[in-house]
Amino acid sequence: MGEYVFDLSIVAVLVIGITAIIGVLTNGAGETFFGGKKRTEYTDKSADVQAGWKLVGGSKK
Repeated sequence: MGEYVFDLSIVAVLVIGITAIIGVLTNGAGETFFGGKKRTEYTDKSADVQAGWKLVGGSKK
């Protein structure tokens, strides 16, 4: 029974890991090849909203 649980755990980790990696690679390829002019639309808007905000936290060196 222990071997079964071990094998099942290995297969589960591989399936979840491979699925996650394929998702990230596919998303990156989609943005790169099919993003067009509006590829950075949301990140640009986020940067515009955050412009002028005071930085909080962290250490000052």
